[in-house]
Amino acid sequence: MSRFDAVQSLVAEHAELEQRMADPAVHADQALARRLGRRYAELTAIVRTYDEWRTAGDDLEAARELADEDPAFAAESEALAVRIDELAERLERQLVPRDEADSKDAILEIKAGEGGEESALFAGDLLRMYLRWAETQGWKTEIIDANESDLGGYKSVTVGVKAKGTPEPGQAPYAKLRFEGGVHRVQRVPVTESQGRVHTSAAGVLVLPEAETVDVEVHDNDLRIDVYRSSGPGGQSVNTTDSAVRITHLPTGIVVSCQNEKSQLQNKEQAMRILRSRLLQAAQEAADAEASDARRSQVRTVDRSERIRTYNFPENRISDHRVGFKAYNLDQVMDGSLDDVIGACVEADLASRLAAIEDGGR
Repeated sequence: MSRFDAVQSLVAEHAELEQRMADPAVHADQALARRLGRRYAELTAIVRTYDEWRTAGDDLEAARELADEDPAFAAESEALAVRIDELAERLERQLVPRDEADSKDAILEIKAGEGGEESALFAGDLLRMYLRWAETQGWKTEIIDANESDLGGYKSVTVGVKAKGTPEPGQAPYAKLRFEGGVHRVQRVPVTESQGRVHTSAAGVLVLPEAETVDVEVHDNDLRIDVYRSSGPGGQSVNTTDSAVRITHLPTGIVVSCQNEKSQLQNKEQAMRILRSRLLQAAQEAADAEASDARRSQVRTVDRSERIRTYNFPENRISDHRVGFKAYNLDQVMDGSLDDVIGACVEADLASRLAAIEDGGR
């Protein structure tokens, strides 16, 4: 019996989804079509690898039978054996259970923490880093809300990150960006420092899966909506109308605000978008806790002692303290070259999932 016999049920599900998605009636319900499309993309990657693995196995069997007659097939057999091992490893990785939110777009929040104006400038640097990296991934970004500081940094900024089309498993914005959640510490000489001394400050990053309307039910009676005038750096008024919106979700106490748009209605829509994503995240965390999930959660405080990553400018060094990653190309990272550091986090997460499966099978 093959260790991948269980894939047969996924192959059958893939074929069934293909038939359902050919039905025009399915696409009349956009939310359903998106959900089926994401599942179809996930299964397509698995089925493709499984088919390649089976084909390589058949080719290996034929090559071994012919090796006695033609030595050239012996070398082909060795190459096929290596190929089969590679495909088997890829398939095992694809079969590791993923968080349901991994297929979603993301909402990224960056907040200045300890360090005053320098922290706000660093928050702006992080924003630029993520926007440039998202561009290399082919993702679309939009500033949902922003509160700028006097020197051009950000006291807080919220960004929506969307993939184009339906990404393959593990390639959606939230699947990669969720490892960025936590406290980011910076060590450098601030522009406000006249003595040339290195200072340490921090900025907090929170990553939420972008919630669709069908993911979270929000009742109007559970909301308190306040409006006020938006303000710019230093508290200066930038709007003479009450266009800024603050929404409080009374059952949970979650508060979101938005002042970036010029109309009250647009700000309300953006604030509801953030609120739904925060409620979805809270529901997932509650489910994880109930299931005794031991996976680490994102750090929500902006305390330098609870850092996940350090950006040391004098040494041009970046260090991720969760996975032991260290590199001396900070200038490139800040310019958007995040593949290596995020890749290290993705690999560490996958290793922990595989280990959990192995432990559960013993």
